[in-house]
Amino acid sequence: MKYYSTNGKADRATLQEAVVKGLAGDKGLFMPEVIKHLPDAVFEEIQDLSFQEIAYRVADAFFGEDVPADTLKQIVCDTLNFDCPVVKVTDRIYSLELFHGPTLAFKDVGARFMARLLGYFIRQEGDRQVNVLVATSGDTGSAVANGFLGVEGIHVYVLYPKGKVSAIQECQFTTLGQNITALEIDGVFDDCQALVKNAFMDEELNRHMKLTSANSINVARFLPQAFYYFYAYAQMKKLGKADQLVVCVPSGNFGNITAGLFGKVMGLPIKRFIAANNANDIFYNYLQTGNYNPRPSVQTIANAMDVGDPSNFARIYDLYKGSHEAIAAEISGTTYTDRQIAETVKDCDEKNGYLLDPHGACGFRAMEEGLREGEYGVFLETAHPAKFQSTVEHIIGRPVSIPEKLAAFMKGEKKSIPMSKDFADFKAFLMKE
Repeated sequence: MKYYSTNGKADRATLQEAVVKGLAGDKGLFMPEVIKHLPDAVFEEIQDLSFQEIAYRVADAFFGEDVPADTLKQIVCDTLNFDCPVVKVTDRIYSLELFHGPTLAFKDVGARFMARLLGYFIRQEGDRQVNVLVATSGDTGSAVANGFLGVEGIHVYVLYPKGKVSAIQECQFTTLGQNITALEIDGVFDDCQALVKNAFMDEELNRHMKLTSANSINVARFLPQAFYYFYAYAQMKKLGKADQLVVCVPSGNFGNITAGLFGKVMGLPIKRFIAANNANDIFYNYLQTGNYNPRPSVQTIANAMDVGDPSNFARIYDLYKGSHEAIAAEISGTTYTDRQIAETVKDCDEKNGYLLDPHGACGFRAMEEGLREGEYGVFLETAHPAKFQSTVEHIIGRPVSIPEKLAAFMKGEKKSIPMSKDFADFKAFLMKE
């Protein structure tokens, strides 16, 4: 399958070129030329299929023309060595728990898949080392770093904003060593993202080293996230609660909800989507006004959503051919302050016995406020609440137990390189590598 750029000025690319390049030559994001509709038979039997079986059918629609079936099945099975269960919170609202992977965040799915697919392409090419650049507002860095840890022929550079990720998140990508380098940027997430994008556009740097991205701008990172939307539907269908299904996605860079929208185009019977924002309400304002006005991000307790210019808006805009009316018909939006997020964490814990992380709290609150009669809702619980230990403990007034997976990271020694947000400094560092 060929991939085109959302900016429309770059040549069509193969899957391999799109994955290895990350960003199109005209600075646009790659989109598949065709989004295949899955056969009706898949949805008739979906409740009886395993997570891996469902994911393979979705993966085959995107990647089957370019990757041998046995290889693709192995990549899917290796990626999904953990569950993503739907858990009841109230009679009509369910949590899709995406924190059962190695770094306890939803990005484990896309990062692990991309690491394995990129590794396959590198082996096919017998190419020189590929260098992965990834900007993170929290969970992306840990998921990508751990997904690529030890993968031959790949070096990962994680760029993160100084003092703006949780201590536990920072431990997950600064203590690994090996082929992982952490760069502590004196700025915000948008500065980190700008450094990555500028690196791709710098001809001298690209002659010096082969670069790609593992942010959700990369098709191999964001497309696999569609897997768990299908799996959530399958689990709700098994419960007899899938006929009027609404899905709410805590949204930052908008790769996650874009994957769900792709799923709907493929035939997934989701009635509508809700994009839950924190104070970084750029998309929410777009829905209200039709004007997209990015601005510098502000820091919140739901830090992974602190994005002031969501990259994947370009894909949503392209998917709906630039129609604000079509986008607003498919997606509604909400926006919450830190105070409202904290209230929701506390209330849900006390009333339902379910502990939310700050991001999932945005999703749950949107469901409580926006679910209509006859509908059932699934919100994405994108990370384990222990990843935001101090924040959550302060809200609920008691200790949060730390899973063994997280505790292991916290024992490591932090190794990071401080750096300004000036691209010249970043380029000079990479040119010496």
